[in-house]
Amino acid sequence: MEDHNIVDLLRKGLCVTINSDDPAYFGGYMTDNFLAVSNAHAMSKTEIAQFTFNAIEASFISKDDKILLNIVIQTYLERT
Repeated sequence: MEDHNIVDLLRKGLCVTINSDDPAYFGGYMTDNFLAVSNAHAMSKTEIAQFTFNAIEASFISKDDKILLNIVIQTYLERT
């Protein structure tokens, strides 16, 4: 994971996300994947959260739902 360029791409402003692919079959649940990236790369709390902001942006949910989820994440970041 240390050699993966995911954080470099994030810092360049690309809409990269952390995902899981059929975790019951392949392993690699979301929390495990976030921890793997976080443990392999020095990142700020805001950078880690950006992966989730990007996932919301890339999703097919409604604009209103995107706004609501972004507010929830931003509120969490401000409280921690």
